[in-house]
Amino acid sequence: MKTFERLLIKVIIIQLACLFFFQFLLSREDQIIDLTKLSRYEGVTSNNYTKIIETFNGTDSKSGD
Repeated sequence: MKTFERLLIKVIIIQLACLFFFQFLLSREDQIIDLTKLSRYEGVTSNNYTKIIETFNGTDSKSGD
């Protein structure tokens, strides 16, 4: 059990280090330019919303099957 706890603590420390590193990386505006180019390419920044109406042919519960 002690080895599992040590492993768990190491994983938590690694996760926190990665969290702080990526938060720092994303807070830098000069680094963000490459990410915004990628998001423009993927199309997630534009507001292209279309209304979609879906209809389903449900079963009629009153038909008495």
